[in-house]
Amino acid sequence: MKIIKLGLLVIGTLATLAGLIWMGQGAGIIRYPADSFMIDQTPWIWRGAMVAVAGAVGVLVSRRVK
Repeated sequence: MKIIKLGLLVIGTLATLAGLIWMGQGAGIIRYPADSFMIDQTPWIWRGAMVAVAGAVGVLVSRRVK
């Protein structure tokens, strides 16, 4: 069970960070790389939010696994 808990924690954390980056690029806050197709594109805000929430759920579940 310890490996499952660690796996959920790592994947959840990475998914949350990736989702936040996607949201930042979609909103035009993060402009790196400068030629990214995601910059100032509203759909990436919503996709990033969904990935960030899924990652946060994964982190919360990992904390409840015994």
